[in-house]
Amino acid sequence: MPLRYTLRQLEYFVAVGEAGSIAGASHQVNVSSPSISSGVSQLEEELGVKLFVRHHAQGLTPTLAGRKLLDHAQMVLRQAAALRDLAGDLSGSVRGPLSVGCLSTFAQVVLPGLRRSFMDQHSDVRISQVEADQSELFSLLRQAKIDLALTYDLDLPRDLQFIPILTLPPVVALGETHPLAHLSAVSIQELAPHPMILLDLPHSADYFLSFFANANLKANITERTRDMAVMRGLVANGFGYSIVNVRPLNDLAPDGKPLRFIPLTGDQRAMKMGLLMGAGTDRTQLHKAFITHTQNWIGEQTNRLFGI
Repeated sequence: MPLRYTLRQLEYFVAVGEAGSIAGASHQVNVSSPSISSGVSQLEEELGVKLFVRHHAQGLTPTLAGRKLLDHAQMVLRQAAALRDLAGDLSGSVRGPLSVGCLSTFAQVVLPGLRRSFMDQHSDVRISQVEADQSELFSLLRQAKIDLALTYDLDLPRDLQFIPILTLPPVVALGETHPLAHLSAVSIQELAPHPMILLDLPHSADYFLSFFANANLKANITERTRDMAVMRGLVANGFGYSIVNVRPLNDLAPDGKPLRFIPLTGDQRAMKMGLLMGAGTDRTQLHKAFITHTQNWIGEQTNRLFGI
């Protein structure tokens, strides 16, 4: 008998299974909730099984049949994507969807411009983006929820491959009235007694604190935040200094107050920004084109974006 269900219905089914609700699936695939609900209902009718138990105001739970079919549906979608990628490689074209992850600390500086530049050259490509911390990016890559990620070479696991693009040394962010703000550079020894605003993200926090540990010192942490904008606001308003690898495009906090960014002296490890992906995975024509474009674009934009 001919198959009467569609890949689109399978995509909606998988999205609901992963999100646990119609609304969550709608957000994930950027399709209206009624369309998601209708697609899942049509798939249930075609397969002759109930895929979800509907709970009033509590989302959906896969039935036993739904859980078994979910794994197969995910496999079918992966194989369909591989078929599309193979067709693109055989034709030599660059097309299709691409999901790109980016470290949240610099996503707002790099990713929108990079996406626009690439899509202007390749109109048949659709790029979606995900901002996450380092640990989340590792997980998303391993689950194949993103194709690659723009991030740092920080605590990288062996099962992922990293292509370095740019080296970014650490710099110190200071408010205009900070006692050290007049210096042209500052050492860890000079910073240690002063209050520190720690950018408290997984892996990143340990990296910044290692500067003090290597000098047998302890940072005087008085504030912690996971948000770059909040950190800049606290620093500009005199609550302490912070350390970053990517400075903003202007020396102002979100509230308009001035900041100073000065080099950190000593033999401090610089970060390498680059692309992270599954090790040993086949690279499609689309992936190869995006990697090359990212290397070239960041190289051309280094001075404008990073002041280097």
